[in-house]
Amino acid sequence: MPVVEDYLGVDKYDAPGWLGARATRRFHVMVKPAGSACNLDCSYCFYLSKQALPGGPGGGHMSDEVLERFVRDYIQSVTGDEVVFSWQGGEPTLLGLGFFEKVVALQKKYAKPGQRIENDLQTNGTLLDEDWARFLKEHRFLVGLSIDGPREIHDHYRITKRGEPTFDAVFAAAQALRKFKVPFNTLTCVHRFNASRPLDVYRFLRRELGSTRLQFIPIVEIKGFETTAPHRWDAARMPAVGSPQASPDHPDSVVTPWSVDALEYGYFLSKVWDEWLARDVGKVLVNFCETLVAQHMGLPSQVCVHGEVCGKGVAVEHDGSAYSCDHFVYPEYRLGNVREKSLGDMVFSREQVKFGYAKSETLPDYCRQCEFLSDCWGECPKNRFLRTPDGQPGLNYLCPGLKRFFAHAVPTAKKLAARYQAAERAG
Repeated sequence: MPVVEDYLGVDKYDAPGWLGARATRRFHVMVKPAGSACNLDCSYCFYLSKQALPGGPGGGHMSDEVLERFVRDYIQSVTGDEVVFSWQGGEPTLLGLGFFEKVVALQKKYAKPGQRIENDLQTNGTLLDEDWARFLKEHRFLVGLSIDGPREIHDHYRITKRGEPTFDAVFAAAQALRKFKVPFNTLTCVHRFNASRPLDVYRFLRRELGSTRLQFIPIVEIKGFETTAPHRWDAARMPAVGSPQASPDHPDSVVTPWSVDALEYGYFLSKVWDEWLARDVGKVLVNFCETLVAQHMGLPSQVCVHGEVCGKGVAVEHDGSAYSCDHFVYPEYRLGNVREKSLGDMVFSREQVKFGYAKSETLPDYCRQCEFLSDCWGECPKNRFLRTPDGQPGLNYLCPGLKRFFAHAVPTAKKLAARYQAAERAG
């Protein structure tokens, strides 16, 4: 076993590689077997454009060769007792049940003794039927179902290639999953159209859809995101927080028209927090609510965007290429390919470790001095394209809304955390 003296003089970015087999290696892969291919044409999707990205992964579906290399390498590279496969897209169900039957067979073939293999599937739900539901139940898949609220909200952006609504198909998918007792989360995008209606969205998900695991993610895309990677923006384009150009309603806005307004996002989170607090604590898991309480119990953030560091959640495209994150699938953030390199070596490379530390190391002084630093940690780095009030670059676009939410929720989160900790001590 290495002793403390062994680490002296080792650069922290090199430490994981230097430790090698002596370190426990855990990480998470979001794999995109259909690439950016999808049967829908959601207006706000950040991934549809990857097919045409210069130097990007291009179009295509994962071959049997790449699939087997990926499954084998991922299982071998993770040294913990659990490996979680997260199948995303694009739309992964486009590959059909046969593809996922191969997945399960390969996982059984390469699983280490005593190792637990888990699968989750993020889907728009439009292709799910009872055959899919039977398979997902049999093989213990957790499903993430994308739905943005009741019909008139969901169908505003989430449409087919022919411009047709998708609500009925998604609602039918939820019914099939419930019929076969397949566990599922709902994934709801918070955007310009639904941010002002938080209770309509939340109550629909809870009362009509019957979801008990709710995830909410903000839609924020800087103009030109289709070809320009995060942190490769023109610095001159970075507006100051609170300026007209930092609003999606301004004609010269830095963000797309469907991006959520920052203050409205704070309003949305606050209203959902209040509803969850009043009716659903202990019964319903809401991602941002649970993680806020957990953080005030001294536990790590349960969502990457509010963690101090990142970098252990990589994306693998259909061709086997690995990228720093699924929001960083650009040539500048390509780590290598499973045909040529081990996933473990890529995830724990100096390049990727430095990427993860940069989340906290590059925060502007405005963030470092904020009372909510340990709740927020600057949110996702891909959204840091504003200037602080004193002109420093790198402030998160959502900052005004996040501060609004934390000011509202943190006092109660602290009380909940103290209550849970007291209950734990009491046994």
